[in-house]
Amino acid sequence: MSDYRIKGETGEWEVVIGLEVHAQVTSNAKLFSGAATAFGAEPNTQVSLVDAAMPGMLPVPNRECIRQAVRTGMAIEAQINKWSRFDRKNYFYADLPQGYQISQLYHPLVGEGSLHIEADEKAGIAADKVIGIERIHVEQDAGKLMHDQHPTMSYVDLNRSGVALMEIVSKPDMRSPAEAGAYVRKLRSILRYVGSCDGNMEEGSMRADVNVSVRKPGDPFGTRTETKNVNSVRFVMQTIEYEAKRQVELLESGGTVDQETRLFNPDTGTTRTMRSKEDAHDYRYFPDPDLLPLELDDAFLAECRESLPELPDAKRARYEAAGISAYNAGVLTAEVESARWFDALLETGAEPKAAANWVTSELFGALNRLGKDIADCPVTPAQAGELLGLVADGTISGSIAKQVFEIMLETGDGAAAIVEREGLKQTSDTGAIEAVIAEVLAKNPGQLEQYRGGKEALFGFFVGQTMKAMQGKANPQVVNELLKKALG
Repeated sequence: MSDYRIKGETGEWEVVIGLEVHAQVTSNAKLFSGAATAFGAEPNTQVSLVDAAMPGMLPVPNRECIRQAVRTGMAIEAQINKWSRFDRKNYFYADLPQGYQISQLYHPLVGEGSLHIEADEKAGIAADKVIGIERIHVEQDAGKLMHDQHPTMSYVDLNRSGVALMEIVSKPDMRSPAEAGAYVRKLRSILRYVGSCDGNMEEGSMRADVNVSVRKPGDPFGTRTETKNVNSVRFVMQTIEYEAKRQVELLESGGTVDQETRLFNPDTGTTRTMRSKEDAHDYRYFPDPDLLPLELDDAFLAECRESLPELPDAKRARYEAAGISAYNAGVLTAEVESARWFDALLETGAEPKAAANWVTSELFGALNRLGKDIADCPVTPAQAGELLGLVADGTISGSIAKQVFEIMLETGDGAAAIVEREGLKQTSDTGAIEAVIAEVLAKNPGQLEQYRGGKEALFGFFVGQTMKAMQGKANPQVVNELLKKALG
């Protein structure tokens, strides 16, 4: 249960949120044509005769687009409909050359599923929660109007026309901006694990229509507004905060909320009216006469299921079972590239808990400092495994490992070669360590007297002085044992 409330003059209000996420399908071509879909191409260079709606051109469904949508449905444990159908959604717009969009209103490819978001007290999510997903349908994208290319005219770029989209429609189950943010992050993570969408919100390959209404707790749902094409998690959360407050102020001043479509302005963090909200009958939906229904056989569904990778929740549970903390498991599984890199590290034989601590602190810290992500990591999982192996078998200490790692980042050399070349091997030679301890105690008689007088916290001081004198190359465990003896 979310305790997020809008405090109005007449009391507290609850916000009700549903999201329609449009995710561009990762595929070799558009939904109904063979045209390319690469981002950033010159305008109108990726347009087939089908996309341009030339007379007599007939659409042919792209099998890979259907396959990716089915795999996505399976990843959220949704009902896969073996029989589905395409409908025409009719409206006029300059970037829609057909005069209609091919979508799926009445019989979508994927039915009901769900998505699990985790409790996060810092973010304001008090408990784990399951968000219902109503459906995933497949549809074609429209083109794009370019208003900044000419002083008096708008240009039309049809590169996006016909690109395959999955529209993933949630139930109105979210009750706070934090829950909505967690839902989008989790959904994006699943899409990227599955490989059905790259999740790149800045490039527009994943964007959300945000449905918001408010009500007094326990009352029926209020009238909702829909804010279109919001392209970051932060903006989704800002849209909800602004819309909820706007609607509460409107209702408390005696006004009514219009069911309408709105646009979010990221510069001001506000929304504005775009148009009044159409109902389904305004679009005159009817079955597309150029396309046969989609019928999926058991062999196709079995192939889709077998092709699914280990998904974030399962991976996280596996990591926790191996002794990795819940926090580290969450960090490591949030992005698919990090999880793959970490799995490759575990395959080298690295101890899971130590490896997770090292990756989340040392490795991620270094990458952050260098402005790189895990895909550009200068150190391979095999090299990292070698470094951690040298710490585990006592060849080098943890502090020396940090020095070796810095040299690895700069040179790309292996850990063992660096340790050999720089003479960094850890010593467990008890005679050498005992001699240094005797020297440290002789140089610090005041501290020695205080320690023996009961100030046991000074033990750490003696450890530090011994390690410093041995340039960090002494085995800390042996130092501790021998110091305890020497201090009696």
